[in-house]
Amino acid sequence: MTTKTIRRELKFTQPPAVVWRALATPEALADWMYPNDFEPRVGHRFTFRVPPDARARFDGLTVHCEVLRCAPPSELEFTWVVGEGWLDTRVRYRLEADGDGTRVLFEHSGFKEDQAFHGAEFGWKLMHGKLAKTLEKESNNPALKA
Repeated sequence: MTTKTIRRELKFTQPPAVVWRALATPEALADWMYPNDFEPRVGHRFTFRVPPDARARFDGLTVHCEVLRCAPPSELEFTWVVGEGWLDTRVRYRLEADGDGTRVLFEHSGFKEDQAFHGAEFGWKLMHGKLAKTLEKESNNPALKA
């Protein structure tokens, strides 16, 4: 069966080390994504707890993840599993220096269902917008400091 992949290229004015901290510290992840128990080490199993949204008639869910690759500050990959086999995918971030800033190549792969693919595509656009806002307030965010 053919699967689909979401691919996005993101550019930030902050250097890779700062962008890495936004992607790989639980406090910063919670700021732009969801509450979590992430640790940046291969083999670590963690969850994102997506809260309910009554307006969207959404009861919330738990995303189960495992860190597959962690190479600071250039690559992070983890599984993204929802339900019993309903969604079993992978998320990958690759960071590259781009002048004084950072170019991020994002992939979320393994989608079998169109509805899940399109929902995730929309969700990542929102999340990456929040990531940009988190990085813009870098000087006020202790989680992004070295």
